[in-house]
Amino acid sequence: MKEASALIPVTAEKAIIAKIEHEAHTSINHCYQCGKCSAGCPVAFAMDYPPRQIIRLLQLDLVDEALRADSIWICASCETCSARCPRNVDIASLMDALRREALAEGLVTDKKVAAFNEGFLGGVKRFGRSFEAGILLYHNLKTGQLFKDMELGLPMMKRGKIELMPHRIKGSQEVQAIFERTAQMGGE
Repeated sequence: MKEASALIPVTAEKAIIAKIEHEAHTSINHCYQCGKCSAGCPVAFAMDYPPRQIIRLLQLDLVDEALRADSIWICASCETCSARCPRNVDIASLMDALRREALAEGLVTDKKVAAFNEGFLGGVKRFGRSFEAGILLYHNLKTGQLFKDMELGLPMMKRGKIELMPHRIKGSQEVQAIFERTAQMGGE
């Protein structure tokens, strides 16, 4: 007699979910929709689907809706949701895996958020830390908003809130090595 799982056809959605779960090292099936993740999320008010609902979309094989959700880009990866989960579902890692999958499939809903993400990670890779002026410049060039927020730059520099030039941290080579290992493992 065949196992029950062998009788269920593997759909494209199930294959993507399995990939996302594998990358996040967690299982969506452990979630029983208690809502603690969404109740603790500091940015849930701005999401189209709070964390609990993103997991529910995946449980219902609605992968496309989850990948197109603004929520995965709004997620701050603060890990409050993961820490509050009584079933140890790593929701923050799921959100990160969903972002990577959305980028890989070209399903980015907000090009501005993707440009910010690229600028931020590029700065961390190069300097070992976030470089705010570089993120702003990259974001504005990438999104075609060349002079957006320009009037805020000088006052922020005068107050010492942002630096004009980036500073490398000690150990920036180690941070760069992390990015290189991630690329070797198939990450971005």
